[in-house]
Amino acid sequence: MNIFIYSDESGVFDKKHNKIFVFGGLIFIDKESKDEWSRKYSHVENVLRESKGVDINYELKATQITNKEKGKLFRSLNQCYKFGVVINEQNVLERIFDSKKDKQRYLDYAYKIAVKRAFQDLINKGVIDPDKVERLYFCVDEHTTATNGRYELKESLEQEFKLGTYNYQYDTFFPPIFSDLREVQVEFCNSESKLLIRAADIVANKIYYHARREDKIGLTKLSNLHISYLP
Repeated sequence: MNIFIYSDESGVFDKKHNKIFVFGGLIFIDKESKDEWSRKYSHVENVLRESKGVDINYELKATQITNKEKGKLFRSLNQCYKFGVVINEQNVLERIFDSKKDKQRYLDYAYKIAVKRAFQDLINKGVIDPDKVERLYFCVDEHTTATNGRYELKESLEQEFKLGTYNYQYDTFFPPIFSDLREVQVEFCNSESKLLIRAADIVANKIYYHARREDKIGLTKLSNLHISYLP
């Protein structure tokens, strides 16, 4: 089994001026379902472009369309597996914001935990057989992540899902949830050229919309969405 994960973020990780930061995305449990959802989402995008009277190359990201149009795109993903994490920045340790590296490490941790909890939820529901997962393919919105930051995210994901992690304080080893995982690939993608990154952007924006309003009930009503909260 090969699993494909597409993700984007919403908000600014800056404690002085912002309260909430969000990752959101989509999980596909095989290439066939990924390709099928790509075709479905492409069709909805094209219909929306036609109704707006815009060029076929017009990028339908959340910042460029109305709330009504965002809702239409999000509803088209109702039957797709989705995940997200809401970070309450006011509860994050002050020192984490002191350097870009510490901020990036925390965001990598939050992202990794959100994906892991979503995987565990799908395992509990019988959607994923953890003993049959061989490869994880992550496609992350590129934004402005530095080259070394990209390497560290890949390393962190490999440690969590392929090698296992240690808690040195308690001398404890936590094995990976996928016992036979062979490979973790991470690609940083441009939403303009990656259809499902645009879909992940719509998911992240929807989560951010509810999180800013402290509407946890609204989030629980969204179909096939697993939400985590940090810290």
